[in-house]
Parts: sequence; structure tokens; C-alpha cells
Amino acid sequence: MANPSRRIFLKTAAAVSTMTVMSRANSQANHHRVFVGSNKPDGILAFDWNPETAEFTPAGVAAKIANVDWITYSADRRHLFAASEVDNFNGKPTGEVASFVVENGVLKPHSSQNSASKGTCHIALDHTGRTLISADYSGGSAASFKVSDGKLSKAVWQEHYTEHGPNAERQEAAHAHFASYSPDNRFAYIDDLGGDCIHIYSLDPATAQLKAAGKYSAQPGAGPRTLHFHPNGTTAYSMNELTSTVDVLTWNKSNGSLALVTRIRLLPKNSHAKSTGCDTVITKDGRNVYFANRGDDFIFSFTANAQTGALTPIGRTPTGGKTPRNFVLDPTGRWMVVANQDSDQLAVFPRDPQTGELTDEPKTYACPAPMCILF
Repeated sequence: MANPSRRIFLKTAAAVSTMTVMSRANSQANHHRVFVGSNKPDGILAFDWNPETAEFTPAGVAAKIANVDWITYSADRRHLFAASEVDNFNGKPTGEVASFVVENGVLKPHSSQNSASKGTCHIALDHTGRTLISADYSGGSAASFKVSDGKLSKAVWQEHYTEHGPNAERQEAAHAHFASYSPDNRFAYIDDLGGDCIHIYSLDPATAQLKAAGKYSAQPGAGPRTLHFHPNGTTAYSMNELTSTVDVLTWNKSNGSLALVTRIRLLPKNSHAKSTGCDTVITKDGRNVYFANRGDDFIFSFTANAQTGALTPIGRTPTGGKTPRNFVLDPTGRWMVVANQDSDQLAVFPRDPQTGELTDEPKTYACPAPMCILF
């Protein structure tokens, strides 16, 4: 007859082993692959994200494409697109726009094309997935590309802007900074920080052709940087980099035009800090809107009226590092993740999904020059 103590030991060991395997399996199941665009030679970095513990685990270099400022998925997440802010590509003085096939959290090169000029800082895929627009900051230009099964055509449309604003240091020339699309996908928008305007175009997604349809003129010296549409389908928020203000706009569905409703100041009263506005996050339900500011390095949280998009302030939260470049909510909505470019780190803030409030004590993770976070 076997020793009872040995039988108990073996049963206990088996149970512990099973629990360990299950624990590892659950931990792996909770992990979510995240890509981060980095303004360094390695370009796109991979991390594994655990939403239960709010932890990032480095998973290596996902793609060696230099100086990546922006990355975005196709709707089915089978393809990833990247903007590379280099001064020369394929022997021409332009940036690079590239696409990758995504397989089991790994990126495989798929296509690459020249942008319109240097300083390619942003790309945006339209709602059909057939048109991609790039914006070039230093070159002051934009281009559009046809997308077929994740592959980019050569640029089918380009425009080189000539406007400039009153800020001699930052607006000596046009600086295209951001591309976006109307909720119904009939119009495309290019923010020109140097020209104090948002260029408006009618869009043909089948051909990726853009046709001029007017522009929105910002306050002189404001420097519009990004444009985001609220889920209500009628409100948009234009972040003004140079004045740290936000233009709350009404979108006209019939002609794509934008009209000012009100302007919100992000800096504290009487502040004269050298500080610049950066990016915007809107929750899927439209109940909260967040704006990031650099220099003072904070996120300003607001509640939003679901029908009108009108904003009520909650408060400012330090970003946990220097120079927030991009920030996003994780898929659960419980965590806000900030890419702090100049402190080489990602900061993770707990978020109350009911109130929208962020805590002041983030976890931080090393990441070289993070520019864009993609869950």
C-alpha cells in the first residue's frame, strides 16, 4: 500500500501545477498586443498589455522603420499603416508612408510609398478603408493614396500649402499636421498649423481623389493641430497648439463646413507659461473629452453633453512625464495611457468610467520617444 503522505503530496503537487498552468493561461489570455510608434531608428515597438494589472511588458521591435510619428489600423486590424518623418525616402526629399500585414501580433512589411514632402507626421484612413491621407509638417503638404488589400498606391493627389501666420517662429510657412474625415465620410480635413486654417475637401473614396470645398479659419496665431469629431455627429473639437485653446465647432453635413461655437482656454487663468496644446481623446459614448497640453504637461478632463457636445470641466491631471505627444484609452476604458515623448516613457492612469476622472498617480514604463499608441 502506498504511503498516505506521498499520495497527499502528489495530489497537492498536481493541483498546484494545474493552478499554475491555468494562471499562466489566464494571464496570457489577458494580454493584449500594443504597438507604439517611436521617433527613433527602430520605429515601431511592441508591448503586451495586461488590463487587469495595468502593466506593459516589452515585446521587442515590431518593425524597423525610422522616426515613426503615427500608426493606425485598418478596420479589420489585418493591416497597420505608419507615417515615417524622414527627410529622404527612395532617393527623394519626402517622408515615407508604409503598410504592414498583422499576423499574431507580428508586423510584416506590405507596401511603402513616398509622401508629398518632408516631415510626414500624420496619416488617417477613411471610414471605407480605401483612402489614406498623409500630412507633412515641415514640407507643408498633404497627399492621398488608394488602399487595396492593405497595399498603398503611389500618391494620387497632392497639395502644397502656401499660407503662413503671425507667429514668426512657428508659422513662417505652412505646416500640415493632421488629417481627418467627416462622420459620413463625404469630406476630408487637413489641419494647417502654419496657416491658421483647416482645409476642407470633398472625398471620393473609390479613387482617393480630393476636391477643395472651403476652409475653416482659426484665430490668427492659434495654430490648429488636430480635429476630432464627437459621436453626436455634429460637434468637432479643434486643438490649437500655439495658444493652448480648443475651438468647439459645429459641423455642417450639407457642405462639410465648420463654424465656431465657443473657444476653451486650457491653461490656468493668468498663466503665461510657454505651453502648447497637443491631442484630444473622446470616449466612445461621448460622455467625456480629454485634451493634453505640453510644457505644463497636463491632461484637462471634461464631461460632454451627449447631444450638443458642450463641455464642463472636471480638472487637470499631470501627465506623469514630459511632453505628452499622444494619449489613448485602453479598450476597457479603465486606463488612460500617455506617450510622454521627452521623458521616454508611457504613463498609465486609472480612470473612473462613471465620472471620467483620472487619478494623479500613474504607473510608468520605459519607452524611447513614444509618439503614438495603438491598442
